[in-house]
Amino acid sequence: MSRIYLTGFMGTGKTTVGELLAENLGCRFVDLDALIVEDAGKSISDIFATLGEERFRDIESAMLHALDQTAALVVATGGGIILRETNRRFMRDTGYVINLAASLETIDARLTGDTSRPLLQGDSRHQRLRALFMQRQHLYDECDFKLETTGKAPMEIVSIILLWLKNRGE
Repeated sequence: MSRIYLTGFMGTGKTTVGELLAENLGCRFVDLDALIVEDAGKSISDIFATLGEERFRDIESAMLHALDQTAALVVATGGGIILRETNRRFMRDTGYVINLAASLETIDARLTGDTSRPLLQGDSRHQRLRALFMQRQHLYDECDFKLETTGKAPMEIVSIILLWLKNRGE
């Protein structure tokens, strides 16, 4: 089995789907954001607050490239990992990149009350969410497979991904 990277905007279910997908494929699941938090000993919000977004993106890229290249993995990436061409190329070269997508309205509803997202803190949360969504959308379109998650249960999403992989000979 090739490596599978689940990417997409925040709130699209990458971690939940990733855990279930890895279980169904019998391989290890890696949540890249959780690895960063564990390694840094502080939350992503704290990393953003103390080091800034650019340094966080450096750490995120380093963690992605440091993953064991011999292991079959399902990797849930952070929503902004696609901002760097080197990350997009690395993921394409080492596995399948699956974009879990949802409408802006769905994402907004899913993230209501979520205070853990540093890029959405403060006033004008909805405007920042919309701006980030528009900035990243075309980059997610570079993925191998795009799957709309709105209205789908996590196991339904996993089943669709498994069928897609089977059709690709995996």
